[in-house]
Amino acid sequence: MKNKTEIVNIFTRKTLGLTLVLSAAAMAFAQEKAGISGTIVNKKNQPVPYASVTFSNKANKSLSDAVLTDEKGQYKLQLAPGEYDITVEAIDYKKSVVTKNIPASGNIGALSIEPEAATTIDGKTNEIQGVVITAAATKPYKVELDKKTYDPSQDIVSKGGSLQDVLTNVPSVSVDTDGTVSMRGSSNVKFLINGKPSALLGIDDGANALQSIPADQIERIEVITNPSSKFEASGTSGILNIILKKNKKIGFNGSVVGTLGYYPRTALNTNLSWRKNNWTWFLNGGGGYTENKTKNNSETTYHNLQFPNVVPFKQPDDVLVHQLQNSVNNTYNKNYNVSAGFVYDLSEKTSINLTGLVRTFEGDGNEILDTYDSFYRFFRDSPNDMSSIAGKWNLLNPYGNRDSKSVFNNLAFQGDIGLDHKFDDKGQNLSVSLSLQRNRSNNNANILETNDLLPDVNDVTRRHAVTKTVIGKADYELPIGEQSKLEAGYRLDVNDNTYDNFVSSTSGNKYIPNYNNNTDYREIFNAFYLQFRSKIGNFGYQLGLRDELSNVKINYINQNPNDPPINKTKNYNNLFPSVFLSYDVSKNNQILVNYSRRIDRPRSFFMVPFPNYSNSQNIFEGNIDLNPSYVDSFEVGYNITKKKFTINPTLYYRHATDDTKMLVYRPDESLGVFYTKPINLGNDDRYGLDLNFTYDPFAWLKIMGSLDMFGYKTTGIAYYTALDKNSQLQTRNMNFTGNGFSTRARLNTTFKLDKTLSVQLQGFYRGAQKAANQNTQDMYALNLGASKTIMKGDGTISFNIQDIFNTRSREVFSFNSDYTRRNYMQWQPRQFALSFTYRFKQGEKVDQPKKKKDINSNAAGDDQQGGPM
Repeated sequence: MKNKTEIVNIFTRKTLGLTLVLSAAAMAFAQEKAGISGTIVNKKNQPVPYASVTFSNKANKSLSDAVLTDEKGQYKLQLAPGEYDITVEAIDYKKSVVTKNIPASGNIGALSIEPEAATTIDGKTNEIQGVVITAAATKPYKVELDKKTYDPSQDIVSKGGSLQDVLTNVPSVSVDTDGTVSMRGSSNVKFLINGKPSALLGIDDGANALQSIPADQIERIEVITNPSSKFEASGTSGILNIILKKNKKIGFNGSVVGTLGYYPRTALNTNLSWRKNNWTWFLNGGGGYTENKTKNNSETTYHNLQFPNVVPFKQPDDVLVHQLQNSVNNTYNKNYNVSAGFVYDLSEKTSINLTGLVRTFEGDGNEILDTYDSFYRFFRDSPNDMSSIAGKWNLLNPYGNRDSKSVFNNLAFQGDIGLDHKFDDKGQNLSVSLSLQRNRSNNNANILETNDLLPDVNDVTRRHAVTKTVIGKADYELPIGEQSKLEAGYRLDVNDNTYDNFVSSTSGNKYIPNYNNNTDYREIFNAFYLQFRSKIGNFGYQLGLRDELSNVKINYINQNPNDPPINKTKNYNNLFPSVFLSYDVSKNNQILVNYSRRIDRPRSFFMVPFPNYSNSQNIFEGNIDLNPSYVDSFEVGYNITKKKFTINPTLYYRHATDDTKMLVYRPDESLGVFYTKPINLGNDDRYGLDLNFTYDPFAWLKIMGSLDMFGYKTTGIAYYTALDKNSQLQTRNMNFTGNGFSTRARLNTTFKLDKTLSVQLQGFYRGAQKAANQNTQDMYALNLGASKTIMKGDGTISFNIQDIFNTRSREVFSFNSDYTRRNYMQWQPRQFALSFTYRFKQGEKVDQPKKKKDINSNAAGDDQQGGPM
């Protein structure tokens, strides 16, 4: 059974430039064409509205065309005379194909189609890559051996939004209030674009980068919770592979999407393409403007107060008691992107592809932070007598304010070239590709701090970062008999990151000079993999081994005369095995078992001793001695598909060693300054049930849900030194040992009110989570969307509201031996958006002849690029 949205999508996928479309239209009609009309009816001779009718010219594919029927089941189009295969598809009806000779203009009469009696899906094939349990075509996702594939085309709530909006509805994926993406409770997610790391996602741009990729340019998202050896080994919680749209229709095609919303949001994006003979061109681009408002407040209470001996007097000795901070950050962002490329078939067995993209976003922000302190200060009876101990401690409650004005911009370039060659028709293939990427990021801020008791402080920060990346890879596939295949590949990554940081301050604080620094970070890794798969009866297996050799060099120089330059070199050589097993219990009923070993490489800026300075009270301190963490991941899954429902439960267990944790401490207890530093410490165990399902009880109602219930256990005690109130050095600790249980749940219901109008309601819940030194409260939100097809199927108007009840916020309680802190954050308030999509010159969709692919390869998502090593 096919969803009408998908039928419309048969006629809507990318295109090449409005000017090219208009000029090509003249070429398309250069040959004299005839006006053809007709009607699509059912067995009761009733008209079938919004059916897709595809005319495939048997002599010349470039003369093919397609059309949608109107409300009365009628259609009209222009065709060159000739013999055509006519394919008719409609929701709740069987696909019908007839052959007719069209000698001249006129009405070709009524074509009849039969109702669809049942949907049958055969999940068995002769090869392990075909052991796929999928839902019917109307299902928004399908489950394969080592990944889930999510189709956002039916996601009404994210229409006109960004990649971040789409990710909030992807099974097994969670998006936090600050834009942090996690899978199964862990935020160490590896992002890929079309199977490769991409400059589109920036260096350390986080949510800004996710918001700069329009939802309308996303073909699908591959959720890979336990990748095989063919994939890059980084990303211990999994990989999210974002497949961008590429056209597979003959002729010129296009769609344009415009969006208006509040908080103020505007966007205009287009997908354009042209396909004829051996050439396929595409051009996607657009831009937008968004505003956002972030609220944050924290309350800190200090314990174990000790009043220091004030003799001899050095400076005012303050004893902190309580601190309350409230902040509001308004940001204004503009983003633009364009990607273009072509595929040329050199022969039936060889093709070359070239793609280029440019993405930029820029903006500014203004954060106002109010601080209310409570502390005791010692006042001497004889202020001029430094040896006097006579005096008293008085309670002070000064008010402080920080006004931070920031400007940021980012510019990314990427170019890809690839060659695909089929040695024969049996599946022996070679794919090679080269990717060149550059990303530049600037973040500047002017900060004015005022306080009732202190002089005003002016801070100026300038951060400039550039990353240059070269990725070369080759993938080879060799079939062995009918049931087996051997795969091998090589990949080279070269990453050069430079960080230039400047800070000036009128306060003269001792830690400021360290933040004037320059860092060169260079990482090179070579990877090799070998993978073999086969099938014996109902049992399939895949065994793989990957070897990665990494070399990291860090050159760090700051302007603190007491700190010499640091040159650090690290080398790693690791093996990463993977095992995937499948057993077909019956048709559409399958058990999957797999294991893989992964690595969590430290982010480059985590290893810069002083990477950036944002304010004088919360300091991030890098750790140049930070090492990778390693994870062993196990999964047992069961997939079953029926006509009205699919269900995919997976039990999983992950064991991480040398886990990266964030140490939050105060090196000097006489100051209210908190440092955050990444460290390797202890183990982290995660286990749980990841359950995804769809249920279509009626033709007008579709339900999709996901539930992740997981337990966690962490170990490790971090020790650090700090100055106490008497300026004496003491050893303190932060205990990370703890365990607990949490949940993530999401429910998506779509109501088809008629053949052109659908309403969607989405809700999610994130359970509370406890650790030894931090408790995170639960969170929930509800979203609403509606979509209406207009203009005889050429247009769609959509409306959505994100976070109807404005409940999407995070509250965290942190505690240590000397303080307790409560922090509340709302990163994005309630928003709504109205979008309009127009599709023009819809051509015939023709799938490229595909070589046999292991489902572990992402080439299915990017036919002109090899697997994602």
